Amino acid sequence: MPAGLLRRDRAPVLLALLGAAAIAWLYLLVAARRMAAMDMGDMAAMGMAPAPPAWDVADFALTFAMWWVMMLGMMLPGAAPMILTFATIARRQRERGQGFVPTFVFAGGYLLVWGTFSIAATLLQWALGRAALLSPMLQTTGAVIGGLLFLLAGLYQFSPVKYACLRHCRSPFAFLLTQWRDGWDGALRMGWRHGLYCLGCCWVLMLLLFAVGAMNLVWVAAIAALVFAEKLLPGGVWIGRTAGLALAGFGAYLLARGVV
Repeated sequence: MPAGLLRRDRAPVLLALLGAAAIAWLYLLVAARRMAAMDMGDMAAMGMAPAPPAWDVADFALTFAMWWVMMLGMMLPGAAPMILTFATIARRQRERGQGFVPTFVFAGGYLLVWGTFSIAATLLQWALGRAALLSPMLQTTGAVIGGLLFLLAGLYQFSPVKYACLRHCRSPFAFLLTQWRDGWDGALRMGWRHGLYCLGCCWVLMLLLFAVGAMNLVWVAAIAALVFAEKLLPGGVWIGRTAGLALAGFGAYLLARGVV
């Protein structure tokens, strides 16, 4: 396939990915502004902390949607090369008469993985709120919990599991070459499996949002940039290790401050 045709073939998929990421970030910006506008002045003036509200189905659904959209905005840029590679291979198979699977089926596997993590994050947020360990801005109270999260995130950057997952994320073509499955169900399973590798790279980094505030968009962007760099830049492994040292050091500082 000529290079120009290949670029034109990938362009609609790339535009769709960019559009989805842009919509996710727009949603997060609006949600963050609404949360920041919440008036807690009366309770602060009375020296009262708001009691954890009881959740209903709507609260759970909205919180889950917030986490799922956040995962989409943070993880989609790093997954884009794999999705584009799948789209190219699927198009070539169709040209050879070997059947065709739309790219959204493969991408759906990622969405299922991110949705599963979002359910877990929603349950964790509910549990922390019930235990009065979460502020109205969705940030854990106390330096010790935050320090433990930062220390865990830093140490995980050096774990064998982290690097086993990262190898698959940094080699899209190698993964598809060895793990290819035909058909719609095969594409969905491939997307799910590679989505698990992507999540395995950075799930602890996502937990940092509980330490800094789940809607702290500066940190959301910083974590997204680190995930992107680890997966796509030539020195991504060393970037991840450097970040791990910084995170672990900051976690140790928070722990020392919380204990003393």
